Amino acid sequence: MMYPILVILLDGLGDRAHAVLGGRTGNEAATTPNLDRLAHEGSCGVIYSVGPGRAPSSEVAHWALLGYRPEESPGRAVFEALGHGREVDPDEVFAFAALRPAERREDGLWLTGRPRYGEDEEDAAALVAACDGLEVDGLRFSLEHLRRGEAILRVSGEADERVTDSDAFFRDRYPMLRPQALVPEAAPTAAAAEQWTRRTMEILEAHPVNAGRAERGLPALNVITLKWWGRSKQVPTFRERHGLRGTFIAESAFLRGLAAAIGLETIEAPETKDPRGDLRVRLALADERLDAGDTFVFVHLKATDEAGHTKDPRAKQRTIELLDSELGVLPLDRAVVCVTGDHCTPASPEVIHSGDPVPFVLAGPGVRADSVRSFGELDCAAGILGQLRGPDMMPVLLNAADRPLYLGSRPTPFDGADGYPDILEPLT
Repeated sequence: MMYPILVILLDGLGDRAHAVLGGRTGNEAATTPNLDRLAHEGSCGVIYSVGPGRAPSSEVAHWALLGYRPEESPGRAVFEALGHGREVDPDEVFAFAALRPAERREDGLWLTGRPRYGEDEEDAAALVAACDGLEVDGLRFSLEHLRRGEAILRVSGEADERVTDSDAFFRDRYPMLRPQALVPEAAPTAAAAEQWTRRTMEILEAHPVNAGRAERGLPALNVITLKWWGRSKQVPTFRERHGLRGTFIAESAFLRGLAAAIGLETIEAPETKDPRGDLRVRLALADERLDAGDTFVFVHLKATDEAGHTKDPRAKQRTIELLDSELGVLPLDRAVVCVTGDHCTPASPEVIHSGDPVPFVLAGPGVRADSVRSFGELDCAAGILGQLRGPDMMPVLLNAADRPLYLGSRPTPFDGADGYPDILEPLT
């Protein structure tokens, strides 16, 4: 019997050991009876979505976990566009634009903050609109404002997406970088992006909105940074690659865009200040999708990642304990259930993400119990699944669900297929 698969992904779940927690991670220090039971009854391991020591962004991690290769990725800007309901055309190049305050120093421009939610929304929208539709060296740069100065940049013409980011560090104060070509063919696009950046700076400096901000003692929003360049690509759908059809449940627009890019249905599930309630809502939605016949359901929750970014180890410990209280009733009798994370967001030191191992637990019908008795990085590392990498996740899940593709047979023409196909072309 083939079973459906439920993935409960707790974003940034992995952690590092902290002295304040007795040399343990937040997962190891937390009281987690439900996760401990899941680990005791199932198969355990740890996973590196890209590889040991590699610190991935969430979209890079999810792309790998869902069974797609780096060269197949269209880039996060495309995911952002799709997640916000925008049409994407493979003949256009996309980047993620952000209006920022910057100050000029001896060594160049330094970014000094971000527009504020609420208070700066009207100013930011007007400034972004003033920079929309510029043409540089035969390329048209179109901006579609999203929120507080963040926008989708659509570049029409003979553009190349292989350009570096001008805003690459995810911190408040750091240099604004010059766009550079990753390959010689992208040099004209990188040069046009730099020229566009300088023209938008001139427009922003002269704009009445910034004059008004100066009168009110507010910093000028005087630069627009660009990052996450990409282009839409044709790749096998999730169903074609894995033989599964299903739903991706998340709040983050870029992750829902990622799911849409590979043909998964998406459900937007907001996150609040109540992570327990947020997980409860998601698990109820997952049950509904399983009842409706989905063979794959992916639940994403960001609360553990946000707790890691507080840089308070006890905050991460408490968040894991809260979420554990909602994991007592899972559909283990009718589905293969996996609980894991996409990367490590350590509660210290001052790093964004890290390349440390993330617990990986698999349970359900026919899944063998190993010797692991409790949940956590060290305990799970001793499990039967060992040390996994991102591309291993889907084959491991498909195997547990009795859906592995018998290697050596070639029943479908889809590149990278690794699951028992549900799309067949019978000879009639």
